[in-house]
Amino acid sequence: MSRDVSAFEEPIIQLKATIEGLKAQPPNAKTSREISKHEQRLLKLQKEIYSNLTDWQRCIVARHPNRPYTRDYLENLFTDFEELHGDRRFADDPAIMAGFGQFQGRTVCFVGHQKGRDMKAKLHRNFGMPRPEGYRKALRIMQLAEKFGRPIICMIDTPGAYPGIDAEERGQAEAIAYNLKVMAMLKVPIIVYVIGEGGSGGALAIGVGDHVCMLQNAIYSVISPEGCASILWKDAGQMEQAAEALHLTSDKLLKLGLIDSVCEEPPGGAHSDPAGMFERFRDHLSNWLQSQGTVVPQNHLTSRYQKFRNMGIFSEEG
Repeated sequence: MSRDVSAFEEPIIQLKATIEGLKAQPPNAKTSREISKHEQRLLKLQKEIYSNLTDWQRCIVARHPNRPYTRDYLENLFTDFEELHGDRRFADDPAIMAGFGQFQGRTVCFVGHQKGRDMKAKLHRNFGMPRPEGYRKALRIMQLAEKFGRPIICMIDTPGAYPGIDAEERGQAEAIAYNLKVMAMLKVPIIVYVIGEGGSGGALAIGVGDHVCMLQNAIYSVISPEGCASILWKDAGQMEQAAEALHLTSDKLLKLGLIDSVCEEPPGGAHSDPAGMFERFRDHLSNWLQSQGTVVPQNHLTSRYQKFRNMGIFSEEG
């Protein structure tokens, strides 16, 4: 199967091209009827295709180059965002965006991975793969949010933490582990959204929260399907089989109790209707923030501890 989204989206792409061609014609009653008829067919086709995606196809959608990234949500849903830079130890990491902004009149802390659109931006953002200074910057800003009693919103979209030798030399594993420890003890509400790829410890380093929500076509896994296939079968081409075995989709993770909710995407995926996706995201976040209004800080720690303690299936003997 092709890695290109168009392999299974081809009927959708063709129908969109037909609609665009009709819209380019001089307007008249007949053309308007044709456009309306094709738009109804398009909506039905999108629902049909996207309700029957395989796990590997969802991986492809989660990586779609037109899928909204962290900055897109910031620019469309938050106001007066002030980005803060640097970990006060080594450098700033553009793969992580962090700062404070306004959401519906309320000041919130915002931390998220950021990928790039073109090659220059991708290289600048290191393809959304943070180095240790990125995680230390994220934690510094989250501790600042705790100091001023601001809720924290984390957005995960990364293939994983950067595995380069320079990152290892500066303590990549320690930075991730320390984030897990400190985030578990922050006394303010934390909500985590997996908006695209959620890869391994690189995702989990900003993924400890009171509530974890995945977008419908996002993925969240300890390893990529290609990496898993390379280890288990010595063949990255077995990624489809690996994707099924990893249980990395939102519906499967919700059944396993590893996430708390799923935010539905518009028909055809978030990339087909970013404005519709922003609206759904806004409603979900607004409802969650309202539910946190009267929660006692100590209760955050207790419920967060129990949430992660209850994950998995195990038995005690002796």
